[in-house]
Formats: sequence, structure tokens, C-alpha cells
Amino acid sequence: MSAGDASRQMGTIAGTVEATIASRPSVPRRAYLDHNATSPLRPEARAALVAALDAGGNASSVHAEGRAARARIEAARAAVAALAGAPVRGVVFTSGATEAAALALHPAVEIAGRAKRCDVLLASAVEHPAVLKGHRFPSDALEILPVDGEGRLDLAALDEALARHRAAGRRAMLAVMAANNETGVIQPVAEAARLVHEADGIVFCDAVQAAGRIPLDMAALGADFLALSAHKIGGPPGVGALVAAGPDHRTAPLLSGGGQERNRRAGTENGPAIVGFGAAANAVNAVLAAEAERLAVLRDRLERVVLEGVPGTRVVGAGADRLPNTTMVTFAGLRAETLVIALDLAHVSISAGSACSSGKVGASQVLLAMGLPEDEAAGAIRLSLGWSSTIEDVDAAVEALKKAVPQLRSRASRAA
Repeated sequence: MSAGDASRQMGTIAGTVEATIASRPSVPRRAYLDHNATSPLRPEARAALVAALDAGGNASSVHAEGRAARARIEAARAAVAALAGAPVRGVVFTSGATEAAALALHPAVEIAGRAKRCDVLLASAVEHPAVLKGHRFPSDALEILPVDGEGRLDLAALDEALARHRAAGRRAMLAVMAANNETGVIQPVAEAARLVHEADGIVFCDAVQAAGRIPLDMAALGADFLALSAHKIGGPPGVGALVAAGPDHRTAPLLSGGGQERNRRAGTENGPAIVGFGAAANAVNAVLAAEAERLAVLRDRLERVVLEGVPGTRVVGAGADRLPNTTMVTFAGLRAETLVIALDLAHVSISAGSACSSGKVGASQVLLAMGLPEDEAAGAIRLSLGWSSTIEDVDAAVEALKKAVPQLRSRASRAA
């Protein structure tokens, strides 16, 4: 075969392939509204992660590659500290927020180098399941505190519990999230921390959902320890941090071995993931105020159009301060899992509450703790926005709900 014939044959093959591809039905664009479960990897985080993987090196080694790896981790530590409004030496990297909670929730605590053993763990009824496990506190040392109808910690109940335990000679640790992962309701952390510290207690704050969405300042919050997770802000999964308000605040390590993380967390650091975490934190810090405003506009549009266009709906926690990116909506007469599937088929990704428990059938414990009837709580879905969200995503979700809800209600009434 001559060169010309070969060239013509290749051209024919290429044309056939292009025609075949062109004839395939295009895949509809998906609208991703589940950033509270995990936020897509930011380009900045991906680039930093890949570069760190290529560079290699163990941060505990003293040669050039090790020193470079250490420098990358320390730069990430500074970025994460800035995200939390905390001292750099207070940041301990972990495998995620669950490990951070497990590290913090322990009776043996040191504050500024002084032992302050805690006898009981108080936790709001709307905490994440990872916190409600109590971790290294005995099960009989865990006390659940009520919340009001908007899902905010009942400060009077907290005050009463603190007084009761202090009168019995017991010191309390309080676990209270900065903002709820399902409803987005912002908790009165500073007010709660003031009460706890007046009773000589300790405050642990799950700030996983708040980070990157509202400003964080550990001193203003009054938290002694604070948990973060990279993948909620567009960083890689599998990395988080326990942040202490002071360099000499600590709890008993979960892992013993080497002296990594200033003897707080043994094991070779996941350097590339940590670097990706730092890059995501830097990206968030650079646009925090503007991004919060943008997301609030999108969220308000979403809620307004859904409430106007779909009867029998309401927004949970609408009377409280909430994260600008999160909305939880109940649909009377429907099951949340059915709505999640219907929207998935319409190329819209949402969830039925916490991703850590949304695979379970049943009403959200958060909503039940807020006093919602079980049938209403069972029909609640969460839509959460993030850095990659657009007005097209919001409009796609609204249109999908306008179509799916009447159809599902009609089927339910026929089956009744």
C-alpha cells in the first residue's frame, strides 16, 4: 500500500469514528447539589496534590527531599490554621474529621500544659453521628442536650447540666457543631463556650461544614478544639485536622509510634493529601466573603422558586441563621429516599440528610430532635451548594422537583 493510500484509509477510519461518536446521544450534564457530603476537588488542590506526589519525600527525613516535603506540609498547616482562625502550632493533621473527633473526645485533656480531666461529655442532639458515638468517653458518661425548634442548642438546658455536674464534682466537655450538616443552622457556640468555661469545662467544636462557608475564629468561638475536613471544601478525601486553640492543648493520642505531628498523631503524614488540603484552604480563604454572598443568592433563589412552585413544602430552620450554601426542604406525603432517586434519574444529585447515614431508611434524627413529626421529617431532602455550583444547577434542581413531586404524590395517592 502506498503512502497516499494509507493516508486516505486513515482518513476514512477517522471520519467513521467521528461520525460514530457524533451519532451517540449526548450525556446530559449533571447538577451536583451535594457539597455537604463532599465537594468536587478544586483545580488548585488537584495541582498541588499531583505536584507533591511527583516530588515524593518523607517529611521526617533530614535529606533535601525530606526537608522539601516538610516545608510543603508546614505551608499547608499555616493555610489550614488561617482557615480556622487558629495558631499554626495548634493544627494536627488526621485522616479526616471522624479521627479528629475521636482524638478530641477523651476524658484526659491538657489545656496550656495543665491536666483538666473531663468526667462527662455533653453533646447537642443534632451533632454528627461521629460525635454522638462519644468515642473514648464511657457510654454512661455521654449526655444528650435538647435543641429548640430551629435546631439550636438549648442554652438553658446546657446551663442546668453544667451546674448539676459541677455540684457533683464532675467536669464537663461540650461537643457542639459550628453549623449543622443537614439544615445548615448555625449554633450559638460562643455563648455555649462562655457557659462551659465558667464551669471550668472544655469545648470541642465540629466546624466541618462551617469551614470555608462562614468566617471562623477560634478565639471568638471560645472552642478549645475544632475539627476540620478537607473534602468538604474541595480538598482531597482522607485528610482532616484537629485544631487546638493553643500549642499546649492536647488529648491522649489515638496512635502511638513515631513523633509525627508533635507526638499528637503517630504515623507518616499523608503529605500529598495534606498539601492538597492546604491548597484548598488557601483557595477558600481568598474568596470567602464573595463566595458566601454568591452562594446565599443561589440558595435563596432555590428556596423561593421551590416554595412558590411546589405546594406542601417548607424550609427547615428558616427562622435561624444558616450557612449560605445549605437548604433542607420537607415535602409533605413523600419519602426522602424516593425523591433522591427521582432527582438522580433527572441528573440532579442531592441527599437525604447526612451522607454518613443517608443510606438508611427512616427519618433524620436531627429533624426529630427539632420536633418535626416523623412523617414530615421522613420527606426532607438536603440541597447543598459549593464552589462549582451555578445558577444552571439550581434551575435544573428546581425544574426536576417541579416535575418529580407531583408525579410521586400522584402515584402515592393511587397506591393508597
